Amino acid sequence: MRKAATLLATAAALTTALALPPHASAAEPDAKSRLNGGGECTFPMKKQFEGTPWALQRVLLDQLWEDTKGKGVRVAVIDTGVDTANPQLKPAVDASAGADFLKPDKEAGEDDKRGRTNGTVDEVGHGTKVAGIIAARPRKGTGFVGLAPEATIIPIRQNDEKNSGTSKTMADAIDHAIAKEAHIINISQDTTEPLGPDSDLGRAVARALEKDIVVVASAGNNGLDGKVKNTYPAAFPGVLAVGASDRNNERAPFSQAGEFLGVSAPGVDIVSTVPGGGQCVDNGTSFSAPYVAGVAALVRAKYPKWTARQIVAQIEQTAERSVNGRDNYVGWGVVDPVRALDGEAGPIESPSPDPAPPKAPAPEPAFVAMSETPEERDERLATYALGIAAVLVSVVAGTTTVVRDASRRRRMRT
Repeated sequence: MRKAATLLATAAALTTALALPPHASAAEPDAKSRLNGGGECTFPMKKQFEGTPWALQRVLLDQLWEDTKGKGVRVAVIDTGVDTANPQLKPAVDASAGADFLKPDKEAGEDDKRGRTNGTVDEVGHGTKVAGIIAARPRKGTGFVGLAPEATIIPIRQNDEKNSGTSKTMADAIDHAIAKEAHIINISQDTTEPLGPDSDLGRAVARALEKDIVVVASAGNNGLDGKVKNTYPAAFPGVLAVGASDRNNERAPFSQAGEFLGVSAPGVDIVSTVPGGGQCVDNGTSFSAPYVAGVAALVRAKYPKWTARQIVAQIEQTAERSVNGRDNYVGWGVVDPVRALDGEAGPIESPSPDPAPPKAPAPEPAFVAMSETPEERDERLATYALGIAAVLVSVVAGTTTVVRDASRRRRMRT
């Protein structure tokens, strides 16, 4: 009963976005980071979803995996940890490369026996869901699988159900991902503190980009008011910021809008792995970001010579658009995994609007005479006169013939 109560409390804590401390400022390193979704299911779960989840139904997986499944690509998941007891994740996680920035070695004590300091214990379930969307291995009895099911996950614990993570611990986590040679970094957290490029987090993101790492971050879940605002690290230049879309490829109402938004991805009724085993359904931009991170892992595996910037541009350019260009609600559109893997035209440096269709030549106007010239009028009247004269001649000729015939008949009778 106590365990169930703890799990319910955890769920409640995650479904309520915690406000940032009022005293925090851009210069302070302790701005709290928030998990962008999670907590709508308990765990462990015996249940597995037999069918293919809708977010995967929209993808032709055989075509997507025709050339690669992400083998050799390392994806750092900076989150609440990644549980390796789930059979779909155990072979995907590099536990030796993991880390825990909430309870470092000198404070871990007996927790070392549980492996907490390598980021492989997830008391919340959030990071385990995120990792599953990226790289869960196929398993008999379920249609759920990660988008890059041969990629490797680097588990980094940086947050918990109390939102204990800060911009400083997130910066440390990014540096650890760099040291462990991550190719992709997924951060399904945000802070609304106006952090500048000189903040600890801003500098850490810059270091990752300098190392040619693709940094993917969720946009946040405070979008119900529709107002445009920045969240970090998603709004730092070079980061691929991801919003949430629904089954109709439209913006999920909770998804944060902003000028920083790069693309959107499924974030409603998302199936993924949970600690201990099984799967559950959850909502949030937290689960949109790893969808895109999985696509980025496939692109990196297929085109290893492409830069991080080119990979981001390819994902944005090939997204399914609702407008010709980008907007503040879905970015460049909803990510299209199969199109993103089609790089035959070569890499691009930045996305651009689709070219406008060529305009059809305007039809030449038909000539309409509004009046006639005097010459045309005289010609028309002369034609009428000739016609009338011809009719009169015919009438006279006919009358003459009738009179003549009548006179002839009278003479014959006399």
